Amino acid sequence: MTGTQKIKIDLTKSFPHLRNAPIVEAVIEIRARAEAPWDESTVLHDLKAKLASDYPKVLSQNELRGQISFIPGQAAESATPDLKWRGLVFRSEDERHVAQFNRDGFSFSRLRPYESWDQLYIEAMRLWHFYRDLARPTEAQRIGLRFINRIELRPGEVRFGDYIQPAPRPPKGMNLPFVTFFQRDTLAAIGHPYAINVTRATQREKTPGAEGVAVILDIDVFRLSVADLQEDTLNRTLSEMRWLKNKAFFGSITSKALKRFGGVNK
Repeated sequence: MTGTQKIKIDLTKSFPHLRNAPIVEAVIEIRARAEAPWDESTVLHDLKAKLASDYPKVLSQNELRGQISFIPGQAAESATPDLKWRGLVFRSEDERHVAQFNRDGFSFSRLRPYESWDQLYIEAMRLWHFYRDLARPTEAQRIGLRFINRIELRPGEVRFGDYIQPAPRPPKGMNLPFVTFFQRDTLAAIGHPYAINVTRATQREKTPGAEGVAVILDIDVFRLSVADLQEDTLNRTLSEMRWLKNKAFFGSITSKALKRFGGVNK
């Protein structure tokens, strides 16, 4: 790790405000296993009473568990699959808010159009409190903050480097255009208990009479093994994750992209 250095997280530093942010999904996830009994009827009754007005669409989730035994000289034997209840998914009427309450944790997603960090954080914490009271977890196995950005290219545009940096490069001696690309890096936030997954890829979407191309910039900041789930700890953790997310995002786009998204310095 030659040349690496600790990163200073400065929560007083502001980043440009984007009037047309390319965010298609923002997610706060807290993987914290339920310590209390996780019973479908009890959980459904409790959560529907609290969420019915804001999240009228409810889906029950099951996980399929099976087992196959291999014994030398004998045919493989499979046990009858077991459908175990996992949890519930709640969606708002417009389906832009999605909350998942599972045996292994909680997540809240805001789908496009993204509104603001305050809106995302406040609603996620409101719903997290419902999960915490029901599941009574004692620690989190993972806390994650993920923002998925989709940069739609205009017809005829193929220069990905106009929008993301560093731009993908072909092998030396092969000056050929990219049709698609996929790159995923995991970065350690030295001096802090965080890591950052940065995924850059193309996405093709065929529409009648045309073929759309977009660049996906997916940033996932996470922390593992969190023993303190008090609100002030979560607030500090998510605030620092947001800062790292912004640092990674603005360090991954070009000035042309910033202008296109309506970037305004605060």
